[in-house]
Amino acid sequence: DFNPVHMCEEYAKKTFFGGRISHGIFPILLLSAAMAKLPGLVIFLSQSVRFLKPVRIGDTITATAEVIETRKDKGIVTLKNICVNQKGEIVIEGEAVCRLYEPPA
Repeated sequence: DFNPVHMCEEYAKKTFFGGRISHGIFPILLLSAAMAKLPGLVIFLSQSVRFLKPVRIGDTITATAEVIETRKDKGIVTLKNICVNQKGEIVIEGEAVCRLYEPPA
């Protein structure tokens, strides 16, 4: 999106953010990359996220996913997702539900 808090430093400095911030989708893409480390083919069924702190331009973000529930009969896992900045602050948290398939032979 072209929201000026993402695109225009002069505008963003005047907001409560005090400067430009990242588009929210960018750190969420890191969560998707974390899911790709699961075995087999991973299909997202749902994802919810909460933006706790702004991600600043230049921040280093680490995404992690922890399995918190499994439905082995369906191949479905629920994961707790967290994105942390270089200061150790949680900037995004949420949950994802994924279906795992065996890779094709």
